[in-house]
Amino acid sequence: MESIQSHREFNELRHVDPIARWDIYHRLQDLSIPCSCSTGEPLRVCVQNTLTAIQLWSVVKQVTTSRREQIEWLNTCWKIEI
Repeated sequence: MESIQSHREFNELRHVDPIARWDIYHRLQDLSIPCSCSTGEPLRVCVQNTLTAIQLWSVVKQVTTSRREQIEWLNTCWKIEI
């Protein structure tokens, strides 16, 4: 029987700091998002749907932005009127 994994398309995150890459990888594993990461290689992530894309964006933003930038972004969100 052929693996379901073989039918998935993986996208590579190339411009991520090597230490941040491992933090992102472990968080994606916690979220059950298919991904792989090898030493010296880019992080590979299977983005299956919109929810996965948003989760990936959120994890990358959380790991790669400074605390100050995150606070400013959150303050901006609180000011948005719906």
